[in-house]
Amino acid sequence: MKEKFIELLKNTKREGIENLITFLEKTDFFTAPASTRFHGSYEGGLLEHSLKVYEILKEKVKTSVIDVPVSEDSIIIIALLHDICKANFYKVDYRNAKNEFGEWVKVPYYTVDDTIPYGHGEKSVMMISEYIKLTVEEKYCIRWHMGFTEPKEIYTTLGQAFKKYPLALLTHEADLEATYFFDI
Repeated sequence: MKEKFIELLKNTKREGIENLITFLEKTDFFTAPASTRFHGSYEGGLLEHSLKVYEILKEKVKTSVIDVPVSEDSIIIIALLHDICKANFYKVDYRNAKNEFGEWVKVPYYTVDDTIPYGHGEKSVMMISEYIKLTVEEKYCIRWHMGFTEPKEIYTTLGQAFKKYPLALLTHEADLEATYFFDI
């Protein structure tokens, strides 16, 4: 999966993409979970989730009820990097739990260690922008990919973003579908 992910990014030929890939390889991005317990909460879950979002977003653009003009490069960048903020974000800790024999043992679990508390989507945009130039639409899609899981106080702003950039709504839907239909 890692090879496919890197090949897709390289296919964009976006200036700076090699440096972004080098950065990712120095992090735990390819082995990190997608979440602590909600979806893809296993080693490599983030990579698998990102590739599934790409697969779904590509299909959603093709079958959308409205025309959503977007390049393959943008679909790749948006889908594969929407959760880059989760690189070096999760840590393994241990807690006591009973095993099948009723004995207490230490078991590993994921916790959050957010050393860059900048939000979720906005943090991904910031991190990507350190390496490659994003289009305005790509920034909106990545920033708002969490959709209506954002605080309700900003739903008006979110709605405006979805109206202005329908691809942002499709990105949110692809993220949800990967999470809830495929549990990754």
